[in-house]
This record gives sequence, C-alpha cells and structure tokens, in this order.
Amino acid sequence: MRVAQSWKDYKVIATGDGEKLEDWAGVKLMRPDPQVIWHKRRDLTKGADAIYERKDGGGRWNFVKKIPDQWQIEWQGLKFIVKPMGFKHTGIFPEQAVNWEMMQKLIRGAGREVKVLNLFAYTGGASVACSHAGAIVTHVDASKGMVERAKENAKLNCITNIRFIVDDCQKFIEREIRRGKTYDAIIMDPPSYGRGPSGEMWKLEDNLADFVELTKKVLSGKPLFVLINSYTTGLQPTVIANILKCVFGKEDVQADEIGLPTEEGLILPCGASGVKIWKN
Repeated sequence: MRVAQSWKDYKVIATGDGEKLEDWAGVKLMRPDPQVIWHKRRDLTKGADAIYERKDGGGRWNFVKKIPDQWQIEWQGLKFIVKPMGFKHTGIFPEQAVNWEMMQKLIRGAGREVKVLNLFAYTGGASVACSHAGAIVTHVDASKGMVERAKENAKLNCITNIRFIVDDCQKFIEREIRRGKTYDAIIMDPPSYGRGPSGEMWKLEDNLADFVELTKKVLSGKPLFVLINSYTTGLQPTVIANILKCVFGKEDVQADEIGLPTEEGLILPCGASGVKIWKN
C-alpha cells in the first residue's frame, strides 16, 4: 500500500463503525466510510464541527458549529478549496497526494514538454498538480459544476495552462481520435456507475477495459505514463495492473492500494491505483 504522508493541515483523527473523523485545516468533519467495518475506540462525534448523516437513501450535513461555506487546504505549496457538498463529498480526495507526487516527479524528470489528459477529472487536484510541475493539461469531466470548481482551484494557484472541457469522456476521446490529437500522459478516475448524456449506462466492470483500449488511440508516440484510479469497492489493484498490461505492455506496470494514516495508528484504505510508466 502507498500511504499519503505528505499532508500538514489534513489528517484522519479517528475511525470506526462506518465513520471517520477528519481535520481539514482546523475544521473537523465526520463522514461515513464503507471500508471502516471495525469498531470505534472513541466517540467520533465529540469535537466534530459538522456530521454527514445518512437519511432516506441519501444524506445531509448536520452543522454542529458554524463553519465557513468553503475554505482552503494546502499541500506542498498548492491550495485547494474544501466545501462540504452533497453525498458527503468535500471536493478533494487527500489520498490522491501519493499519485500527485509520483506524476509530478515523472513530468519534471521528462526533460520535455508533456501533454496530460485528465479524464473524469472532478475538481482538478491532479490537473493542478501536473500543471504546477510544468505539464500542459486538458481537464475533462461531464459535470459543469465540478469543472467550475476545478477552474477555481486553478485560479487559486495562478495556473493558466489547463484546458477545461465539459463533456462525456468517451465521446471526447472519440472526437480527439478523429482530430488526430495525442497526449503523452493519461489520467483517469472513472466512476463505478454512471450514465452518459444520451442515457448510456456505464458500469466499470463491464466498460473499463474497452475504455482503456480506446484511450490508447490518443497516446503519443513518446508516452510518459497512464494512471488509472478506482474507488470501486472490491476492485483489486491487480485487476487494474492486468488491464494496463494487456493494453500497454507488461513492463513497468505497478498497482497498489492507496490509503491515509490515522492518529490512532491505523491505515485507512482508500481505493486502488495502477500506473504504466515508459522510460524514454
């Protein structure tokens, strides 16, 4: 497992019984986490400023104390907006810092211009990190609201070399193939389930392999890396590794769980990532 150890103003305080208590730059949020099936060793509600409560198949935030509508969190000199949203989200996944660090190192070590395509790109954590390392980034997400949030994160860091696209990722790839556009690095964080703009059904287990095959057609003749991240419960890192090997070749593929340390001395599992790296 690769563990995100590089945060200074974010931490997981405690976990247990399907919940986690986190400190986001001084604001303490308690949120559900399906991976946390062990028992808690303290009352997680004590000290929480806001609690996400499940209700009627959904949920809502219960604000115990008055907190800002949104605030900032910093990682390695980069700033990101934190905002409690529907379905327990905050706009940032801190465990992704392990991937940001790796991609920044690869981009800086390439010694050339690197064009990055970030698919299912959410609020732009990876886009900002790669751009800050010197890459030219194309950021694609089907949600206009998430793309607007990504633009805010870029602006917060005075980053101007990200191209933002609101589009279905598969349809965007198909158009880029027709245009003859290519990229040196591809990042993707596909959902477990979803629907396209015309009602097309996406199910990761059924569609991921074909989608990765499609992205190969927009990879440049001098690729740097392809990274796949997944939060789908039960999807093992080896599955991601096997897809990468089948599509791009067996050499220099690695895949791991990613996670976050907790103050109680445990590691909180946070999904799986796999990467294919070219040495050129």
